[in-house]
Amino acid sequence: METTLRPAVINDLEGILAIVNHNILYSTALYDYNVKSMEYMQQWFTEKQEAGWPVIVADIKGKVAGYGTYGTFRTKDGYKYTVEHSVYVNEEYHGKGIGKMLLADLITLATKQGMHSMIAGIDAENKGSIEFHKKFGFREAGLLKEVGFKFNRWLDVVFMELHLNQNP
Repeated sequence: METTLRPAVINDLEGILAIVNHNILYSTALYDYNVKSMEYMQQWFTEKQEAGWPVIVADIKGKVAGYGTYGTFRTKDGYKYTVEHSVYVNEEYHGKGIGKMLLADLITLATKQGMHSMIAGIDAENKGSIEFHKKFGFREAGLLKEVGFKFNRWLDVVFMELHLNQNP
């Protein structure tokens, strides 16, 4: 199965939206409650492009198998060299190395863009994602207890960090 990583284009938004909405409905990977619309996704994509943040897709025979992006961690000027990333893979393609490809590419892009740190906010029960990030050198930087609420229960968030560059 040949997988191509490339910058997302407007025609990929339907595939990205399907992945987002699946995670909203069936997982604690996203703490949203309501599915997103195509209009929302188009606005999200436009804002990413205008800000200069990448959105990449893993393409398998023209289908979006996964996507990754990063963007502003916090809006204060002092955080301008730190980004928070997201990587999501379509359920159909879990366990095929697509997440690894996407995260490796995001790390390369962030490094080239002069970022210093990359942050991951992960549901604390998602041990697979935590271990996945450790393989890339991320380290646990903090645990926020009961800061999310979804599926009628409180959720904890683990923050993980990876330092990319020593100097801005």
